[in-house]
Amino acid sequence: MNQEQYFKNLTVPEGKIDMVLDTDAYNEIDDQFAISYMLCNGQKFNVKGICAAPFFNSKSTSPEDGMERSYDEIIKLLTLAGREEWKDIVYKGSRDYLENETTPVESPAADFMAELAKQYSPEKPLYIVAIGAITNVASAILKNPGMKESCVLVWLGGNGLHIPMGVEEFNMVQDIAGARIVFECGIPLVQLPCSGVVDRFVTSRYELEHWLKGKNPLCDYLCENTVQEAESYAAGKPWTRVIWDVTTIAWLLNEDNRFMRDMLIPSPIPEYDKHYGTDPRRHFIRYVYWINRDALFEDLFTKLGQE
Repeated sequence: MNQEQYFKNLTVPEGKIDMVLDTDAYNEIDDQFAISYMLCNGQKFNVKGICAAPFFNSKSTSPEDGMERSYDEIIKLLTLAGREEWKDIVYKGSRDYLENETTPVESPAADFMAELAKQYSPEKPLYIVAIGAITNVASAILKNPGMKESCVLVWLGGNGLHIPMGVEEFNMVQDIAGARIVFECGIPLVQLPCSGVVDRFVTSRYELEHWLKGKNPLCDYLCENTVQEAESYAAGKPWTRVIWDVTTIAWLLNEDNRFMRDMLIPSPIPEYDKHYGTDPRRHFIRYVYWINRDALFEDLFTKLGQE
């Protein structure tokens, strides 16, 4: 890919695009919003597949269990949204994280993305949106290094560059080897950092109930799931919840910077000691540094309510 095309692929795409979503949907309540927002924008997205990503925390017993629970959550959301036919394009992902930077983790999701990418080109790329550990995508790139020419990756991962120990963010720190692959390989990469940038995208119980409750089964689930989760640790107290995974979908809709602002920076280096290394000679990525919280929630709530 020549430099002109590379930088073009790091700009918000015009017209309808083909995309794949890679998500640890059961890990949090925000993946569900991102999936729903993607479904609401059919005029923009031709969704070729949804892949279940691994995660390991209090909601799972292992990375594999997290992936299986995420797969089931994706199927549940598609049922609530009345998109039964989409279940045929949901793929199970990695059962563990990468052991090193050269050996892929085998999975249907990695095989699917590696093969699908062969149908695309720098001039007509496949957009991969990732909102979990990057294991599936990194494994696909190891299987098909040509993906750096035929794909664009939009990833919610890592914290802001100004945050100490910026690599110590859930999506990124689970699989630092995978993160190093995607930041090193030269694929056009859009990074949406969590703490320090996208954590601005928060909402409250009262806002959710006002805009979503009673609109449709999917809206009711999103509202109730979020409130239940927050009330489990903050009952009787003020609380807000960050819905940051939505911002990856929003970047692809960010004409005229209506939802966020970004800039080009040399690709950071996720280090195993959990800080970012820097080298000004590295290739550029696009780095989101500010979110227009109100504008994005207006679009999200409006479209969810119309489903």
